[in-house]
This record gives sequence, structure tokens and C-alpha cells, in this order.
Amino acid sequence: MRAPRGFIDISDPKVCKVGHPAPAWVVCYADLMTELVCFFVILYALSAALNKDVQKAAADVKEIIDKGEMKGEVKIDKDGLKISIEEQGGASFFGVGAAEPTPEIDGKLSLLTPALAKLALDHEILVEGHTDGQKIHNEYFDSNWELSTARATSVARLLIEKYKMPAANIGAVGYGGNRPTATNDTPEGRAKNRRVVIFVKSSSIKKDVKAAGPESKVLDAAAVLPPVAPVTPSGGPAEASRNTENPESPSAAPPAQGGAE
Repeated sequence: MRAPRGFIDISDPKVCKVGHPAPAWVVCYADLMTELVCFFVILYALSAALNKDVQKAAADVKEIIDKGEMKGEVKIDKDGLKISIEEQGGASFFGVGAAEPTPEIDGKLSLLTPALAKLALDHEILVEGHTDGQKIHNEYFDSNWELSTARATSVARLLIEKYKMPAANIGAVGYGGNRPTATNDTPEGRAKNRRVVIFVKSSSIKKDVKAAGPESKVLDAAAVLPPVAPVTPSGGPAEASRNTENPESPSAAPPAQGGAE
């Protein structure tokens, strides 16, 4: 829609004529608009840091780490809250070449869940699995990529089944050894790289009951991975035939797949 001819008086000194420089007030106006854009970009970047629930959770987890009850680090950025859990005192989170969680990682989750319980209701939580740089290839996993994904899934199922976090808001992803935080040339560095990261995204989830699948209500209890040792269909201990190529892990077993082996 165009303004009718003569609507703007071209003789007005505030009107910029064709071929003439813009009036001085345009410079101030453009500068103001630029500053407003920068302001809102900064607000977006700090949205997670300004969230009181995220701040409280980060403070609670940092207190646990400072007490020496857990080894790792806490970081808040524009994407959300990231809690990195590292192995401590030589205790492993998983068996060698296996995805079954040990009591060690279960104990760390029991410390974290009180701080994460409220965030899990409104935020998406992604469990990241990371391994060291040593290559793996056994009966169940072709590479560290599959292994890390299976381990992340095992932790996610613990959060859902044992600690009652909403399944619709929990996800799992594996990065293998592609995102190391330390060198893989030393045992200490490899232990630091074998970590689990709990990533709480900054954006809130829009609740949609209709879109939620049946897994968001309850998962089949028979499909839950045991936190201590694998169990055979008969309920007894795992068979010795479930060895991987590493003789130190006779009880290594594949990740849970809907409760079926």
C-alpha cells in the first residue's frame, strides 16, 4: 500500500531527498536498533544461566563434587546445563567392553537425581556416552560408537525406571571416543575420557499429552537392565559363554533391546 502523492511534504527538512545524505537522527536510530538486537542476543545466550532451577541444580551438583562424593565438572552455557561424571578411585561405570551399569554409576545417579528431578519435568535431558580411544570389536559391539550409545541408553533406562524420570523427556546419544577431554596415552587420561554427561537443555518442553507415546507412561519392567549383573532369561547368573574378546570381562553382555536377548 502506497501513501498518496503529496502525503509527505518533500519540502520538510526532516525528509531525505533523493541523492542527499540521510538526516543525522537516522544514525542514532540505527545505532539504537543495533544495540537492542545485541541485548536480546545476550539474553538468549544467558537464558540457561538466568533460570533459577538450572542455577540451583548446578549449585547442588557442584557441592557434591566439592565434597568429593563424585568426580566431574558442571558447566552452564547457552545450550543448557552439562554435568560430566567421571570414574573415581579406579571403580568403573561399566564392565570392559560391556554396557551393563555397575553399582558405581548407579550410586552417582542416586546423588544427582534429587537435583535433576524438577528439571526433568520441563526440560529435555540427554544422556551422552563417551569412551576412551582404545578400539573395540567383540561379539556385541563393532566399535566404540555402538558401545557408547548402548552405555548411554543403559543410564537413561536407569533414570526412567529406577529414578522415575519421565521417559518422554529423556534421550541417549553416544559419541564413542571422538570427543576426548584428556589424552588417551595414559590410564588416567583414558579414565577421564570414559565418562557420562547429563545434558539438560535450556529450552523448556511444550507439554503435549496426545503426542506422548506409551513409553512416556511406563516401560516394561522386564526390559530394564539390571544395575549390577546381567541376568539370563531363566533368572540365573549370566552364562560364561558371553565372553568378549577381553578375558577380563566374562560377563559382558549386549545392551537392552526391549527386554529380548
